Amino acid sequence: MPDLNPVAKRIHNVQPRPVRLELADGDAGVFEFTSTEFFQREFRGEGIRTDADVEADFRLISSEDYERILLGRSGPDDDGWTMVGEVVAAERAGD
Repeated sequence: MPDLNPVAKRIHNVQPRPVRLELADGDAGVFEFTSTEFFQREFRGEGIRTDADVEADFRLISSEDYERILLGRSGPDDDGWTMVGEVVAAERAGD
């Protein structure tokens, strides 16, 4: 079986502690995930952002080819989920 996505593995290993995610567009934030899990190579996670946008929920999913980890957002006034971007790096917050 091919290797699991390294960004997903890092997020999974850090949570439930806060994790700093960096997106492909250069944006970054601190998140706390209440759950992360692998289904074979597929990755999923759910949580909140703690440094901004605290009213919204966030979701992590792997791309269809399992090569990228994508971050979605659903706020209190939103009707569903919107794609925030691709997560390119993850580290324990405060490191």
